[in-house]
Amino acid sequence: MTTDTTEQTDPGGPTLTIDELAARAGVTVRTVRFYGTKGLLPPPALGPRRVGHYGPEHLARLALIDELQRQGMTLSAIERHLRRLPPDLSAQDLAIHRAVVASWAPDTVEAVTREELRRLAGRELSDTDVARLAALDVVACEDGGYRVDAGLLRLGVELLDVPLSQEVVLAAREVLLEHSRAAAQELSRLLRAAVSELAAEDVKSLTAHMHPLVVQALLTTFQRSLRQELRGWLSDPREPAGGEADEAAGGESSRGGLDG
Repeated sequence: MTTDTTEQTDPGGPTLTIDELAARAGVTVRTVRFYGTKGLLPPPALGPRRVGHYGPEHLARLALIDELQRQGMTLSAIERHLRRLPPDLSAQDLAIHRAVVASWAPDTVEAVTREELRRLAGRELSDTDVARLAALDVVACEDGGYRVDAGLLRLGVELLDVPLSQEVVLAAREVLLEHSRAAAQELSRLLRAAVSELAAEDVKSLTAHMHPLVVQALLTTFQRSLRQELRGWLSDPREPAGGEADEAAGGESSRGGLDG
């Protein structure tokens, strides 16, 4: 992957020095520079005295690289993977892509010490932080140590920095659990009825084929629905969001097809 030294970070986003970027990402400055030479990171914007400044897309890309490494990918494989992504992905798009990668991680529950928990989290955790992670069912205190859901730990740690109360985060979690279970049950009933006449081996093969397609469809439709809701909410908080806003506007959005 080649890099263009004239590429700039988003001028509207916050800028970080290489030391600040490395600290935020939990890596060394040497690692950031190495990823840059390998083409895994776009070059920084050059400020006064040719000091490099990094934006949110660099931070998101470092988090994606870390997640891909956690899935067992080599740097060469990661380079090929990143090369296939659109070059203009925003930090938000990269974060969503990382969430998809993380969702395929196997369910793993580990027994760890407090120091091992801190290492896995990639940051210091106060007693309050651990209590919040426990409330999210990410961590459980047990026999002087902790049992941690490694697949959910990164998400839980990132939620610690979200400027929402614990009550709101837990309520959002319940909404997601309730509706994802309902969708899974409805889809399961639909597919079970559709394959009831097939042989067992054919059902197993079809299920393996459909699983990633269903997950991708759910993620895509939810992402577009959420974007539509947020677009209406952020443009004018007084206006109804989503479908109600579309109706008020004459239904143009509902006829927009793939506009999302």
